[in-house]
Amino acid sequence: MKEIILAGGWMMAPILICSVLALGIILERFWSTRPTRIAPKHLLAQVWTWMKNNQLNASRLRELRASSQLGRILAAGLSNSRHGRDITKEAIEQAAAQAVHQMEKYLNALGTIAQITPLMGLLGTVLGMISVFTTIVSQGTGNAGALAGGISEALITTAAGLMVAIPALVCHRALQRRINNIVVFMEQEAVKLVDVLHGEREVNDAEGGK
Repeated sequence: MKEIILAGGWMMAPILICSVLALGIILERFWSTRPTRIAPKHLLAQVWTWMKNNQLNASRLRELRASSQLGRILAAGLSNSRHGRDITKEAIEQAAAQAVHQMEKYLNALGTIAQITPLMGLLGTVLGMISVFTTIVSQGTGNAGALAGGISEALITTAAGLMVAIPALVCHRALQRRINNIVVFMEQEAVKLVDVLHGEREVNDAEGGK
């Protein structure tokens, strides 16, 4: 393996750095964006239980806010529910925007790696072919070893760039899909919360006005 890397020339260094960065981002993001960690399915039911039992106090809100990204969104809605539907929705949207930003952390870097590593491989290919033609000009075609070195440099860097780019691109798409699914679920849960909070309030106000 070491011989192959050395045969690829100096362009192998940035490709290897990109591979390490991509692996670190992929592992960290798959761990950090677990649906059970970001948006637990039972969380809204827990909030309903607290509301039903009149247990939704400041301590519960702090607990909810610290539990997960979805908990932070629901806590933002509950904290502003007394100000009306529009203010509640605005608070939820702000908290959701922060949650999405947090979930998408490092994804741009991963996408960039997926795009530039094939170009690095292509650059290594060009440099390898330049080396081949330079050898031909200076020594002719009789030095097979020198020609083979340039050709191997061209092929190795191309292969290395693709070997980094393909998994990075696949994982980037998979992470983006996971985040989109989580966002849709959080939106559904937030809409349910707003409808219940202000639906009940509107009904009570209408009954009180009769």
